[in-house]
Amino acid sequence: MANAWKRDKNQKLLSPKTLISLLVLSIIFLSSLFFFFSSSSLQYSNPNLSIHTSFSIPPFDCFKCPQSKPIIANVVENLQYPFIYSLADLGNLPEKPHKNIVRLLKGKPFRKPDISATIQEVLEKMRSNGKNGLVVDVGANIGMASFAAAAMGFKVVAFEPVFENLQRICDGIWFNRVADLVTVFEAAASDRNGDITVHKLVGRLDNSAISEVGARLAFKSNKEIAIQVKSIPLDKLIPPSQPVLLIKIDVQGWEYHVLKGAKMLLSRKPAEAPYLIYEEDERLLKASNTSSKEIRDFLNTLGYNKCSQHGTDAHCTKE
Repeated sequence: MANAWKRDKNQKLLSPKTLISLLVLSIIFLSSLFFFFSSSSLQYSNPNLSIHTSFSIPPFDCFKCPQSKPIIANVVENLQYPFIYSLADLGNLPEKPHKNIVRLLKGKPFRKPDISATIQEVLEKMRSNGKNGLVVDVGANIGMASFAAAAMGFKVVAFEPVFENLQRICDGIWFNRVADLVTVFEAAASDRNGDITVHKLVGRLDNSAISEVGARLAFKSNKEIAIQVKSIPLDKLIPPSQPVLLIKIDVQGWEYHVLKGAKMLLSRKPAEAPYLIYEEDERLLKASNTSSKEIRDFLNTLGYNKCSQHGTDAHCTKE
């Protein structure tokens, strides 16, 4: 027992510069949290929300999930409905940290994610037209689309198969106080029930793709780890009576399979059909043996005859 307190000779201590940086980062983060939760302009409730959901599989339990570490989180800049999210990609510490860590050390909020701004813009227009319903986030990553919707008071169902991302989503659920709004499933949405292989990249375990080639294309890596995750079609999880406002899909080339698994949901009449946002990257689609034309043709058979391109994302609606 006397030797239990002896320091390991090979243990590397953090430099004073790194310790000071971490201390400053902690102070700024706590200050950001205080400002975020004390601001009277931030509202996380929707008095008109009356959605009741029951699901065929149990959701991911954040209370039983091991805590992610380290936690580096901050509020997002320049959004009408701001929220906090926790970084999964920290960069190469301490030499080359993620750009948002550098911003945090300078006292700045995290940079606004494009998908967050897009989600809020679309939902704001829908709400102004008196529409209400569920938001479905397929390929939720660390929750930047989910929390953008929840910050407006909308209920969200999110799908994310990567455990490291689920941990960060759980961080965000706590930071944003949206446990009553965000339900997350440790699963990959697809066109069949069962198990499916997902490829996680070495060095970027927070990202994944169904296609091994697609994973390498998306994240510029030559090494990956194959894991088995549950897969489920959206039609098997979301009941026909459940109003759905918007579906966002970002699954690195597996979009066509997700859409096929939501055929009934997408077949709803125009007034009830969800607004659709999905990634349409031809390289990644090809790696999954499909194409943007195949997706557009499929959607057209379901009545989605109005699609527009926004960067690598397609936005589709029914007229």
